[in-house]
Amino acid sequence: MRTTRALAAAATAVAALGLAAPAATARDGMIGPSNIVALPSVIARGGQLTITVDGCPQGGTATSDAFRPTQLTPVGGSTAKGTATIDRNARPGAHSITVTCIGAGRPLTAPNAFTVIGGVRGGLGGSSSTGATPTDMAIGGGLIGVAVIGGVVFWMRRRAEKRV
Repeated sequence: MRTTRALAAAATAVAALGLAAPAATARDGMIGPSNIVALPSVIARGGQLTITVDGCPQGGTATSDAFRPTQLTPVGGSTAKGTATIDRNARPGAHSITVTCIGAGRPLTAPNAFTVIGGVRGGLGGSSSTGATPTDMAIGGGLIGVAVIGGVVFWMRRRAEKRV
């Protein structure tokens, strides 16, 4: 339970910091992407990341090492938007996004634009082996044997007390 609370507090802090400061800023009046916003800023593997870019009126492409290249489509004015799916094998941690707009000069990179959090191997109980080992079988068999012997001794003693 404590781990869950700590993870929730950390995710909230990262989200607050991500929303407080823009991911990238305008570059001396140049035509091209001027602001990259990725929401949510903390996301699990396999999740959907919404990328919004200012200064990209004809759309473009967003790339990162955490997702496949994603098309950005114009949504009005000089803004473009796209949705990327985070790869299931993306490494946990901060990732950058690079945006290349159609008809623009240089691409823009937003360092540490979002954070991927790792998951757990649910349903396996923390196990990393694929089954019971011979040692596990021996211990389990020994415990069952001790339980059977103890039950027989208990039953024999109860039976002997009734005869007296």
